[in-house]
Amino acid sequence: MTFILLLALMSGCDRTELFVWQPAPGPLATRWTAEVDPMMPWPEYPRPQMVREEWLNLNGLWDYQLLRNGENPDHQSGKILVPYPVESSLSGVADSVGPDDMIRYRREFPVPESWLGKEILLHFEAVDWQAEIYINGHKAGIHRGGYDPFTFNITGLIGEEVLNELVVLVSDPTDRGYQPRGKQVLDPHGIWYTPSSGIWQTVWIEPVGSAFIDQVLITPDLPGSKVVFIVDAHLPDSGYTLKIYNDSLGLMATGDPGEEIDLNVNDPRPWSPDDPFLYPVSIALLKGEEISDIVQTYFGMRSIGTCKDDRGFVRLCLNDEILFHNGPLDQGFWPDGLYTPPTDEAMKYDILTTKEMGFNMLRKHVKIENRRFYYWCDKLGIMVWQDMPSTSGYVAPDKPDLERNAAETEQFKCELERMILTKYNHPSIVMWVPFNEGWGQFDTRGIVDFIRTLDPSRLVNNTSGWADRGAGDVIDIHHYPDPRCPEPESTRASVLGEFGGLGLFVEGHTWEEKNWGYRKMGSADSLLMKYEQYYDTIRNMMVSKGLAASVYTQTTDVETETNGLMTYDRDLVKMDKDSLYRINGLYRKPVQVWVDNP
Repeated sequence: MTFILLLALMSGCDRTELFVWQPAPGPLATRWTAEVDPMMPWPEYPRPQMVREEWLNLNGLWDYQLLRNGENPDHQSGKILVPYPVESSLSGVADSVGPDDMIRYRREFPVPESWLGKEILLHFEAVDWQAEIYINGHKAGIHRGGYDPFTFNITGLIGEEVLNELVVLVSDPTDRGYQPRGKQVLDPHGIWYTPSSGIWQTVWIEPVGSAFIDQVLITPDLPGSKVVFIVDAHLPDSGYTLKIYNDSLGLMATGDPGEEIDLNVNDPRPWSPDDPFLYPVSIALLKGEEISDIVQTYFGMRSIGTCKDDRGFVRLCLNDEILFHNGPLDQGFWPDGLYTPPTDEAMKYDILTTKEMGFNMLRKHVKIENRRFYYWCDKLGIMVWQDMPSTSGYVAPDKPDLERNAAETEQFKCELERMILTKYNHPSIVMWVPFNEGWGQFDTRGIVDFIRTLDPSRLVNNTSGWADRGAGDVIDIHHYPDPRCPEPESTRASVLGEFGGLGLFVEGHTWEEKNWGYRKMGSADSLLMKYEQYYDTIRNMMVSKGLAASVYTQTTDVETETNGLMTYDRDLVKMDKDSLYRINGLYRKPVQVWVDNP
């Protein structure tokens, strides 16, 4: 895939530059690689739960320099396609970034004439890890955190020129630092994968008035037939009110910024994987009768919790009904874009295929996706167990939690809080998982309490696998390859957070010839036979031991791992999809069906 681009450089002189762009050579591509538009990759609106009509996407080809050990070359290193990580093929660079290196991004952008006199907000959906932002040579701010959206008001830095210069300086220590980084390592091997440094989600700007809506938190109360809104706003003076409404649905409530506003929902239609109904509403910020700002959002009416069945087993409940959670471990890596899916349609494909295989949930594993991912989970109907990306260090099950210094603790809690607050409104997210297999695990009970204060409406898994500390709503074990069940407890549900990992190598669809799985299978038929045997065991444990959920490893192959339900390039589902739906679809039935008919 090669594009010859004419880049008009509007810098005061009338000239046009001819530039040839193509993905950098890589081990494996996807069918969506060829669909990436280098003039405007990821053109979709990036914030589906707080939509304004006016905005400008800044994705595309930027100038970049890779500064080795802080050295500053005298020439541009080339072009990079934002928002793909530097290490990825789709960035056009595919270069490594060391812990002492710095990435310098640069581009120019216009401010539409109609925006003049308004506040201009610059948004980054995610940059890994530390980013310093400069507008026209003036520092707009600094941000630390590899997974969360952040914003700077750049109104005072915008010049009178036709174009404004945006420079972003990024550093990323990956596994040489103490920050949350998930499975990224500088030396990829086994279950540890290639890093994704730099800008890896959409960059965009939008205009707002002097008074504007800043944050919306939405909490459904299904038993109470209402939904609770807290809308924070940036206000230059007093006298502002809020109106939340959908005239066609007969929904309307008013209140004050920063206060709880109850929106009554008569005869609510519950959100579930089988009926992912969403209510669209508008939120208007008013000064008297005049609209100062208006955004579009949506909510789903659902409740999540635990309850006991007739035999005393603690189960997971959705909308006050027992439901077995069954889904794959979803790593969210791509051979062409690494952390960044090649396109929105590619990302949507993973969710749709997961549904088509009969699953009703997925566990998003030590990675946080862009906000459109959760929008599609909301809209298509799949529950999400959301992991916090892990940090360095390890705790064995029989050892005490790690000790973290103040800076490490503050950074982890800061990024954890941002994850929860920026993804809070998505009905698809039903559980927070702060730790996995003892990776970076510290102050477990304190972190569970911290999550509870931020979000008492969802379940908390104190740690998925191994170093359980008796806190949270579930006891979660991992066992490979065959499934096992934790011993039942009186207050927590028993879940199998990882199992399976059955590997099947498919020639021509792998990252490299060297590959592995927890148990290698010789054919698709033998893989399906073993898979069904494992799920027969799951069903028996669900009935006899109270197993409440299972997570199969994994959605796709990832780099040298070939234990995916799909190949890494997403070209093949390794087992017959109808057979998978038949096997997995059984667990969408009420648990009581299996208890009564074991």
